[in-house]
Amino acid sequence: MDTVAFLSMESGKDLIVSFAVMVPDDPTEIESLTLLRTPVYEPLLEESERGVHVSFERYDDEEDWLEEARWDDQGAVIRLKTRRRSYELDLRKLDRKDRSTMRQVLKKMNYDRRIQMSGV
Repeated sequence: MDTVAFLSMESGKDLIVSFAVMVPDDPTEIESLTLLRTPVYEPLLEESERGVHVSFERYDDEEDWLEEARWDDQGAVIRLKTRRRSYELDLRKLDRKDRSTMRQVLKKMNYDRRIQMSGV
């Protein structure tokens, strides 16, 4: 499980949740795990390119897309499943307001129910 030090979010034209994930070997360093969706431009994209784009600095590979988000409020853990990987993120370092805002942005990202969500 990776620990998240802080979040940055945007819910304007772009919907973004970016997790600052602590590097396991050096907790003073972070890597960004970013979820991005731009609904206004999606009608211009191929069906296979629509949805929440996922990128993580730890992995330098092809594009990836979010398929599932499972929130455990009691444990403050979110589990994300993409086409290529699974992530388990510990959000206990974040305050309740940030966690709540993150959940709101994730709900907006799922306006077309493309992502399987629970607890969000």
